[in-house]
Amino acid sequence: MKFQSKTLRGTRNTHSPFHIFRGAAPALLTLGALLIAGCGGGSSGTHTTPPAETVVATPTIATTDAQNGAVVVSLSTTTSGAAIYYTTDGSTPTASSTAYVAPFLVASNVTVNAIGVATGDTNSIVATKTFAPNIPSGTLVWSDEFTNSTGANAQPNPTYWGYDTGGGGWGNSELETYCAWGSTTSPCSTATPNAYVDTSGYLHISAQQPSAGTYTSARLKTQGLFSFQYGRIEFKAMVPEAQGFWPAAWLMGNNFASINWPACGEQDVMERVNAATNPDFNVGSIHGPGFTGSSLGTTFNFPSGETAAQWHTYGMIWSKGSVSYYVDDPTSPYITYTPSSIASFAGSSWPFDNGPNFIIMNLAIGGEYPGSPNSTTPFPSDMLVDYVRIYTN
Repeated sequence: MKFQSKTLRGTRNTHSPFHIFRGAAPALLTLGALLIAGCGGGSSGTHTTPPAETVVATPTIATTDAQNGAVVVSLSTTTSGAAIYYTTDGSTPTASSTAYVAPFLVASNVTVNAIGVATGDTNSIVATKTFAPNIPSGTLVWSDEFTNSTGANAQPNPTYWGYDTGGGGWGNSELETYCAWGSTTSPCSTATPNAYVDTSGYLHISAQQPSAGTYTSARLKTQGLFSFQYGRIEFKAMVPEAQGFWPAAWLMGNNFASINWPACGEQDVMERVNAATNPDFNVGSIHGPGFTGSSLGTTFNFPSGETAAQWHTYGMIWSKGSVSYYVDDPTSPYITYTPSSIASFAGSSWPFDNGPNFIIMNLAIGGEYPGSPNSTTPFPSDMLVDYVRIYTN
């Protein structure tokens, strides 16, 4: 799913010139006071001592249980406006380390070290916590099974899922307006939600046409709520196949907010467009600095008689320096990407070892890749997801 953003925020400067100047100020002011006293015929002269530099509060490392010994780690500090940087290899963090922006999954033996940083203040002391879950390979460590026992269509779990909302094409000339659960902003409607969990335990992402030329859908994401780095992720899904439909399940780096796309990296686990073909297909892609668009996308052809409109598991096996994709069988990836895969692209760099990623699922309508819907495109049409699961490598 090609992504382009219209915003780019800078990163915090933790070594500002003002900070250096404050440290030298008392000596300069004392010298000035002596000169004034000498010119004033013996007056004592006074100066004001600048306020003492404060120390950022030490981050708190908190956990909530995931599954089978894994935990989700959250970092916080009581110092207003402070940023937190952390490492998971036991090294001492600095302002060049991974910036904390979302809770992250810990399912392996690691030591988390974290510091708080604020401009003009002294960095906090290092907070540290060691995890030794000793979880075997292939163990389920996190999932959303989309359970619903309410007896009515329900909101996707807000602990994990937020939404991108609005229209504007999303960098790809798409036609839909994305709607969050509960949105009443036209053309969204609570009477016909675009994202919900039904009473059978399936997530629905619903493409709708509330009026001629107007389209709505949903784009769910765990950004700011949950993230992970390395492991095997699976989406069990069935998708609508018709002209103009563009379903996808994918990931982007947590650092998206600070360095934007494509520098943050993008991993497309499930993606296809339009009506079923013979053979039908899925595309697994990676995007990053120096390699975007169709540079690195590989087509998986379904066996004869199978289509993406049927249930399939779409998976990614992610380890340091490697991204592999499979459909239905994790023992048989159809493509593996490594840093050598991008070596021929000028200015390229591998972004997939730079920290955790968040999860995205959406059903786009129209755009540069599929083209627009036509008279054969049925509305409403739903992308169904049975579960999202993460296993240890």
